[in-house]
Amino acid sequence: MRIGAIFPQTEIGSDPGGVRDYAQAVEAMGFTHILAFDHVIGADLTNRPDWKGPYNLDSGFHEPFVLFGYLAGVTETIELTTGIIILPQRQTVLAAKQAAALDVLSGGRLRLGIGLGWNEVEFEALNEEFGNRGSRAEEQIELMRALWTEKSVDFRGKWHTVTEAGLNPMPVQQPIPLWMGGGASEHIQRRIARLADGWMPLIRPGDDGDEVLGRFRGYLQEYGRAADQFGIDGWVRVASGDTDGAAAQVESWRGLGATHVSVNTMGEGLSGAAAHIRRLEEFRAAVPA
Repeated sequence: MRIGAIFPQTEIGSDPGGVRDYAQAVEAMGFTHILAFDHVIGADLTNRPDWKGPYNLDSGFHEPFVLFGYLAGVTETIELTTGIIILPQRQTVLAAKQAAALDVLSGGRLRLGIGLGWNEVEFEALNEEFGNRGSRAEEQIELMRALWTEKSVDFRGKWHTVTEAGLNPMPVQQPIPLWMGGGASEHIQRRIARLADGWMPLIRPGDDGDEVLGRFRGYLQEYGRAADQFGIDGWVRVASGDTDGAAAQVESWRGLGATHVSVNTMGEGLSGAAAHIRRLEEFRAAVPA
C-alpha cells in the first residue's frame, strides 16, 4: 500500500520556499505521493450569512496544475496527485492540455483525481453550469482520454466538438491515470466504478466503510472491472499526540484492501510548512516507510 501526504493548501501560506521545503521533506521521508485539493475562487461571506461550505474567500488555495508544475522541478520521484480537480468547472481541452504538460514535465508522475464540486459560486464565476456537471464530466473523461492517446481526435459530443486536432506534446502516460472522488450515492458510485481508474472515497474504516466498499466492489464486478486492479485511496488524519491512532487507521485501510492512503495534517491548528513537516515526522516515527 502506498502512503502519501495531503498538501496543506489552506495552512501552508504563500512562501514559495515553504512550499518547496514541504514537498522535498515529504519526498525525503519516503511518502509516495503528494495530494492537493482544488478551489479556484472563494466566496465572500459578507452577504452570505447562511453559507455552509467549508471554504471561503479567506481560504488560500494554490492552483494544483501550477503548484505541481513547480513541485515537478524541485522533486524527483514523488507522484503528484490531485484530490480532486473540479473538472466540470474547467474547459475540458485546456485541462487535458495542462495535465499532459504536467505529466511530461514531471516524467510521468501525475495521477489526476477529478470530482464534480459543490460550490455554485465557483461555477458561476467560471461560466459553467452547475446543474448538469455530472453528465458533462462523463463526456469530459471520454474526450480527455482520447486526447491523451490519439494523435488526431475527431470528437462530436453533446457539449464538446473537436475537429481533427490533437495535443502536442502527448503525456508520458497514455492515458494519464484518472481517479474520481466523493461518491455518497449509488448513482455516483456506479459512475466511478464504470469510468474511473481509482476511487478517493470520503469514508472511514469501520462497519460503514466495510459496507460501502463491499457494495462498490459489487458495482465493479457488474461493469466487468477487476477489483484487484482498481485503486482505492483512503484518508488518514494525524492528530497531535495520536500517532498510534493514525497507525491504526493505516492498518484498517490496509485490511480493507486500499492501494493508497493519504495522510492529512490539515485542520489541527498548524500553520506554515515547518509545523506540517514536524507532524508528518511524528507520523513516520509510528509508520515507517
